[in-house]
Amino acid sequence: MEHLLHYVWKHRLFPLKVLQTTTGLPVEVIDSGLHNADSGPDFFNVKLKINGTLWAGNVEIHTHSSDWYRHGHDHDKAYDSVILHIASDIDTEVIRSNGESIPQLQLECPEYVRVHYQELCEAEQYPACLSILGSLPKLIVHSWLTALQTERLEQKAELITHRLKLCNNHWEDAFFITLARNYGFGLNGDAFETWACMLPFRAIDKHRDDLFQVEAFFFGQAGLLEETFLEKEQEDEYSLRLRKEFRYMQHKFELTKMMDATLWRFLRLRPENFPYIRLAQLGYLYHKADKLFSRLLEAETLDEVRKLLATRTSSYWEDHFVFGRTSSHKEKPMGERSLDLIVINTVVPFLYTYGLHKAEEGMCNRAGRFLEELKAENNHIVRSWSDAGLPVTTAADSQALIQLQKEYCDKRKCLYCRFGYEYLRKK
Repeated sequence: MEHLLHYVWKHRLFPLKVLQTTTGLPVEVIDSGLHNADSGPDFFNVKLKINGTLWAGNVEIHTHSSDWYRHGHDHDKAYDSVILHIASDIDTEVIRSNGESIPQLQLECPEYVRVHYQELCEAEQYPACLSILGSLPKLIVHSWLTALQTERLEQKAELITHRLKLCNNHWEDAFFITLARNYGFGLNGDAFETWACMLPFRAIDKHRDDLFQVEAFFFGQAGLLEETFLEKEQEDEYSLRLRKEFRYMQHKFELTKMMDATLWRFLRLRPENFPYIRLAQLGYLYHKADKLFSRLLEAETLDEVRKLLATRTSSYWEDHFVFGRTSSHKEKPMGERSLDLIVINTVVPFLYTYGLHKAEEGMCNRAGRFLEELKAENNHIVRSWSDAGLPVTTAADSQALIQLQKEYCDKRKCLYCRFGYEYLRKK
């Protein structure tokens, strides 16, 4: 109930009568303040008039006013700035840590808001607000999707910043680790990131002009060359040569850690998506493109970005999907749709993050432009929103809707969603 009272106060869904304190003093809300999701009072920087006197401070909201004492606010100086205490059930007076009494306002959640919120929480259809989506003004849809797109980019920027710290602020290393994670395309994302974090980049850099040695590093550190993983019937001349080369590299660079190969997942994967093929494609890209991130920063168009990221495999993998088992001959370049997903999930967030880091607005704008130029992703999340009647044409749209589902719908945070707001306010 308390979160609904927060919602009513934030959006000023007050009853059509004069608000007044429990002692009968009139209350005029000038500014309902900023909602605080952290510790401290629920709303900061509130401005209101109580009996004609202007007050500026904070507001705390509870279901029962006695919750003030149950939460220990009467002994917490952080709550001395509260100028109004709100509750739906006023069962006691409340005081500051110095004993001063705090004005209270009894506030009820409107019945229509409570009923509609319950409908959203209990809805079996997806999305829960399906019935109103078709009638929403285009401006509301556009503004919310734009905000969600920015929110998703900022969320990814936080992850990149954290990864950058782990890489001692080495942008190329952080970029490659992020790139590797996205080469897992969901199912093997964690495994690829674990593998990439264990790569000795400075050691590999000394041998990146030799594709065979790069593959030895990549497959060796992935644990895919170990005898315990590579069955005898799968061993062949190439895998044995890679293992021998990797053993030499291990000794030369004193490498003691490698990945547990059982972390790789193969079930329900198309052969083109096997970790072997993706590692081979990454190896080829690492071999051909030194300082890849720096070169991508200079790319002004999507065509330039795609050319830099374009990759294939060494000749061995044109006849194999796994070690030791031949397949029909076929070149295995990165597919167009897969390449675009790499741009969406790796290049765009890094451009945005680097733009924020360097305070270069043009780079942030370029990230947004790339999303607008790319086609929308094709997955079950995007299809469900498209079927619900929302226009989904660009990657900017699809990224916004992925953010909407993961951060709002799946978490039932309808009170924080603009579509949810439109649903709750209907009468």
